[in-house]
Amino acid sequence: MKYKHALFLYPYIEKSIEMCLFPPTGLEYVATSAKDHVGKVTLVDLRYDKILCDTGKLMDFIRKNIDIICVSVSWNRQVEEVYRLLNFMPDEIPLVVGGYKATEDVDEIFKRCPKVDIIVRGEGEETIKEIAKDVPFEKILGISYRSGGRIIHNKNRQLPDINDITPPNRRLRQYEYSMISNGIKVTSVTFDTILSSRGCPFNCKFCTFSLNLLGQKRNYASRSAESVVEEIEGVSAGIILFSDENFFTEPDRAEEICDLIIARKIKKRFVAQTRIDLAEYPELLKKIVKAGFKMLLLGIESPHDRILTVLNKGFDQDTIRKRLSVLRKQPIICHGYFIYGNIGETEEEMLYISKFSKEIGLDTVAFSKLRVDKNSPLKEIVKNTPGYHLTSKGEVYSDRYSHSYLKKIHRRLRFSFYTPFRVLKIAAKILKIRFVTFHEIMPLVVVAPLLLKRIIEKEIKEKRLVKSIKHILWHKT
Repeated sequence: MKYKHALFLYPYIEKSIEMCLFPPTGLEYVATSAKDHVGKVTLVDLRYDKILCDTGKLMDFIRKNIDIICVSVSWNRQVEEVYRLLNFMPDEIPLVVGGYKATEDVDEIFKRCPKVDIIVRGEGEETIKEIAKDVPFEKILGISYRSGGRIIHNKNRQLPDINDITPPNRRLRQYEYSMISNGIKVTSVTFDTILSSRGCPFNCKFCTFSLNLLGQKRNYASRSAESVVEEIEGVSAGIILFSDENFFTEPDRAEEICDLIIARKIKKRFVAQTRIDLAEYPELLKKIVKAGFKMLLLGIESPHDRILTVLNKGFDQDTIRKRLSVLRKQPIICHGYFIYGNIGETEEEMLYISKFSKEIGLDTVAFSKLRVDKNSPLKEIVKNTPGYHLTSKGEVYSDRYSHSYLKKIHRRLRFSFYTPFRVLKIAAKILKIRFVTFHEIMPLVVVAPLLLKRIIEKEIKEKRLVKSIKHILWHKT
């Protein structure tokens, strides 16, 4: 073996709850693929490793132990910090990066991070095997690399069959994944993810699930129900997120998975992304409740019919209301995703999203600015619409609503929906349906004063404490 010890590094430092709940499963897939082709694999997640998140100690560890470094560059957040870390890496050790952000910004990363030797574009499970086996660079599909002062871009690698991909080896982990806020652990329940399918048969215009950053069509493909449940049985975490774009794309298969979970008496709690079409399958709804599904993540996107048409969602506001009236009858948390800042959307229409979310009975919501990825059909629409622009991260803004103004709208939406009463109502439902138990949230009771102190300190640092208090007390839109 050419490499005796490979480091697979997740370089992000904890800054919010959503960043810490789940393991870096994509990196784990790649590390698992490399495992049989290197002497040893070490997986480090800087969100949890309080020693190696010190850059000096991380460099000491690498120089003493590591002979190839593989880094996941997946997000638009913390970009400067990640690039700075890449530039600290030892010159003599090969540095490979991959992930969504790396695929999106190959040339930018090579320009700003001169120590990066190889960028893996797209999915890296097969590519990392060839790198580990010391296959000549020019023969490895799906990579970009430095050669003689130039950057060489090899042809893309074809998307693999999902059934040929080995599930992540969870024994590579050094940590249990739980809910952390402002550096404080707030529950004892643990989290994990499982991928049971890839791709999506729908064609929403803002989405790249069916067309990836390389312009490749990702046809929907699923694993067998038996293989999915076998993986579930090997997971120790209490809550499992199915990271499929739409877990219920094949209702019969989803029902088979539920039947196996029930028959084998697996006591887990599940979270899944889905469309509101799930409401059309009443028998399946009963089974997912019995199997332990506690939360549905629903891509609703907008309450406005003309925007839903532009986004090609395939339903209208009336359909949303009818299907939510079915879903909310189940003892399940209904979480809605919405996009604001759409082309032609007024401030009044944006702010209505919060009111609409309450009207249709959503328990929790997330609001995101319209963002356009590299191969999104919306990119040309934005470019050809007078007064609309894109940030370097692909976020859409306009002459009328600047990037900073849209941030203010986001805060108004959030405070309008998450009133103190609604937060209590959410907590009560979470306990009622046993998404988490009172025993599991006891750590929150203990650390609540310290957590509140850190939140207040953060608001003071951001110079928005008074404004936040006003929003909470009067929750005006």
